[in-house]
Amino acid sequence: MTITNQTGLRADKRHGFQARWRGLRLFAAVALVGVALAGCTGEQFQKGYILPPGALEQIPIGASQDQVLIVMGTPSTVATLDGEVFYYISQRSERMVAFMNQKVVDQRVIAVYFDKNRRVRRLANYGLQDGKIFDFISRTTPTSGQEMSYLTPIFKLLSFN
Repeated sequence: MTITNQTGLRADKRHGFQARWRGLRLFAAVALVGVALAGCTGEQFQKGYILPPGALEQIPIGASQDQVLIVMGTPSTVATLDGEVFYYISQRSERMVAFMNQKVVDQRVIAVYFDKNRRVRRLANYGLQDGKIFDFISRTTPTSGQEMSYLTPIFKLLSFN
């Protein structure tokens, strides 16, 4: 009787081990599928200048060019339009699935205009609204002229996707 009980115990242990092994394999398969699906979720990308929180509030009209450089850093590009202008260019895009193309969700050009004495004359935060260049600070759409002839190619260059 002892031999039969030992054989039965070994068989029970073997079945218990196989059941645990099956459970472990099932868990591993579910975890692998979860990780694979997590890799397919959306991603966001930031290109260019990242505006520090509260940076524009630290630059009052009349501030010096050096103060702008300390707060904002080096501009993406500089132009001379009736004085000097610093442009800080950025683009934010996202893709919903890892292998899909990126879609541009926001483009910004922050412009700091200086007078002849290198003092801040005006600030502008340009973006696209309804397909047109729009200043989110003054809430206006710039009209034609030197300013638009400089901003339009920048936005066209940014929206290559």
